[in-house]
Amino acid sequence: MDLKEAREEIRRVDEEMAALFVRRMEAVREVAVYKREHGLPIEDREQEARVISGRSALITDPELRPFYVRFLQSAMDVSKLWQRRLMEGLRIAYSGVEGAFAHIAARRIFPTGTPVPFPSFEAAYEAVVNGDCDLAVIPIENSYAGEVGQNIDLMFTGSLHVNGVYDLSVTQNLLGLPGASLEQVHTVLSHPQALAQCAGYIRSRGFAMRSAENTALAAREVARQTDPGLAAIASAETAELYGLRILDHDINESKANTTRFAVFSRSQRAPTEKREGGAFLLLFTVKDEVGALARAISIISAHHFNMRVLRSRPVKTLPWHYYFYAEVEGDDASEDGQRMLDALRGVCTTVRVAGRYTAEHAIQGGESI
Repeated sequence: MDLKEAREEIRRVDEEMAALFVRRMEAVREVAVYKREHGLPIEDREQEARVISGRSALITDPELRPFYVRFLQSAMDVSKLWQRRLMEGLRIAYSGVEGAFAHIAARRIFPTGTPVPFPSFEAAYEAVVNGDCDLAVIPIENSYAGEVGQNIDLMFTGSLHVNGVYDLSVTQNLLGLPGASLEQVHTVLSHPQALAQCAGYIRSRGFAMRSAENTALAAREVARQTDPGLAAIASAETAELYGLRILDHDINESKANTTRFAVFSRSQRAPTEKREGGAFLLLFTVKDEVGALARAISIISAHHFNMRVLRSRPVKTLPWHYYFYAEVEGDDASEDGQRMLDALRGVCTTVRVAGRYTAEHAIQGGESI
């Protein structure tokens, strides 16, 4: 058998395996229904060990057998992820604690999902990479304070895809201990983005500022203290969660304050085709030569694509080198899109489509944190 024949045989086997995979996962669905009805856990290591022991004996070649064991274990891991999806709904990673801005966004984007907290944006992202969660809801920009640079960097360095971008209106409030008054406040605690959104108000009151990992953690910290002079900037919903009093409402400077959240997953969304409002996220680096960036921008324009956003970000591993982040209207998988990407590869050192989304999503009724 030559190389061409071997590859053709692999293709035929893959087609058969795809059909068998669907049959297997339909059976897994029935297992999940039984476990849900009978209150059984998803994971049963003893049963897995029995299955692997019995079925590995089907492989008579001792050299192949350990690889088949790994194949079976991988199939079981995928089955457990599918059971978890069916039994618990989507597991949505976010950074912070209950009441955090991202927690509120995750609940509104995926009302039947299970929000899962993590201590940082990176930890939430990695939870999807390693399969602990199905999706991550992570902020990428605020209309007043600008981009959340560390999360844009995750798009550049990471392996996940952005499959949705959602806008949530932000209303910030000053939260204090029960019985505290606005006149007693001397220090405010919140996420740097929230502090920036309320900078004018903070200056006018002469408050000192302290940073927190997120607004909900700031509120929790205030609730644990006994100092009536310490206040948090967060949402009204967060105030209720932590038993705090709203000392002042709507303190963010811009009343059109909005935060954009990206939904990250391991799988890439299908091309936007001709869906109105379709867009894609393009990340690229250019060659270190005169006019390289101008040529890249010209190529995008020459193929009839409009950039809504173009930003530069430092490459953390190469001092004084930068990558570019662009939000581009249209379909990268179209003929024009493919020609545009091919032309970009001629003038760029790296080109990557980091995500596709339909730019029409707004999360309704949002109070922020």
